[in-house]
Amino acid sequence: MAVQGARQGGPDTGGYAAAYAGSHGAGSHGAGSHGAGAPDGAGTGHAGGCACGDCPHGAREGHRRAVAAFLAARDEFAAGRGLPAAVAHSASATRQWVSEELAQSAELVAERGRAEGRAWLTGLWRRTAAVVGAAVVALLLAQTLTALGAGWTPARTAGLAAALLVAAALTAASWLHRARGGVLAPVIGEDNRLSTSRTVAAAWVLFVAYAVLVLAGRLAAASRHAERDALIAGLDLARGAGVVTVLAVVCGVAVLVRRVVGLRVLGQRLQKVRADRPRAADLLTDDAGRGAFTDLQYVVISAVALAFAAVRLARRPDQLPDLPWGLAVVVLVSAATYLAGKYAEGGRPVVLSVVRAREAGDLDGPIRTGDDIEIRGAGFVPPGAQGADRLARMVVRVGAVHVHVPLVPVPGGFRNPTDTRLTVPVPAEVEPGRVEVQVVTAAGVETNRYAIDVTE
Repeated sequence: MAVQGARQGGPDTGGYAAAYAGSHGAGSHGAGSHGAGAPDGAGTGHAGGCACGDCPHGAREGHRRAVAAFLAARDEFAAGRGLPAAVAHSASATRQWVSEELAQSAELVAERGRAEGRAWLTGLWRRTAAVVGAAVVALLLAQTLTALGAGWTPARTAGLAAALLVAAALTAASWLHRARGGVLAPVIGEDNRLSTSRTVAAAWVLFVAYAVLVLAGRLAAASRHAERDALIAGLDLARGAGVVTVLAVVCGVAVLVRRVVGLRVLGQRLQKVRADRPRAADLLTDDAGRGAFTDLQYVVISAVALAFAAVRLARRPDQLPDLPWGLAVVVLVSAATYLAGKYAEGGRPVVLSVVRAREAGDLDGPIRTGDDIEIRGAGFVPPGAQGADRLARMVVRVGAVHVHVPLVPVPGGFRNPTDTRLTVPVPAEVEPGRVEVQVVTAAGVETNRYAIDVTE
């Protein structure tokens, strides 16, 4: 059997379990404590047992149950169990039936995942409001503790008032955009992931806005002309040149990265697949969930520079933070590295060779209709497309015939397809002669055409 033979395949290179590891934990292995043993839709309420999908708890539980059912079916098929007698006599029929069953189950998992993502985004604005409120309370406590010896100053009042204004603006924005992630809506990219460049730029914009509001509050409370003139002088470009330069560069990088990524996707030089929902890890990883050096260094250096600027503002609340040029240049170098990484990432998938797939005991020979061919290359599985629903969308053009790539399960993942190799049968509709083979990935990107000879 083709499925039984798959048990001897290599490591999990397209496993569905890896796509859900970490983010779902034990929920990926069973229904867990939320209504375990109860049928679908027979949960005990929205506190965690329902699977109706009309609330975050239900969407999450429905997704976990779908993942558990898919993983159980995949491992059962990989072990050669659960096959109907009608297809058990034919290896090709078995493989096709198993692939169709797994593709349908994976599509249900993807649908439940999208429902969970929508429910998560809808409820995000409440958590955002709670975090913003907690930050204001933390600022109030810090100012109260530091004022015990030095006393309360107008600068502390201005800082607290500015924080309240920023918090109110963020809360209002979260409510207005509550269906699209609340305050995170501007920093969510077109692929439904958190954008590193937009998040860094938004952090600098919020900090500079807060600093200006602090100065405005102090100016409104100032009663002497000399004090007002000193506060106005604190906004001079000569004092805040470092912060203004960094702000301009990070905002420019955010706009440029969006343009670069969009053009590379349209030019089929970069493969992008949509995520179910944004995650905080998106700021430090690539689309496949692996740590990305360019993103990591950009976030870390920007966070360090922001912390330094915040301390400078606390020490000198009468002027824009005078970010030293040495630190400003470090941020600019980090931004340039991040931008260069965006230009360098990705690449078009390519077919390097096509050979006749040979099992143990088969005789060598030419490619005939009905034979399996092994396509070798690179970039067949885009980052973030390791889920079975994405793998099932891969298509191979053999001449004028479109062949869907079959899913061949192994315990813990899939042997076919992989990022560098995939196997498909040559359909009987292909006419003998010289035909071209081309792979279409889950992201819709086409590879080069590779010519093979098909004999009768």
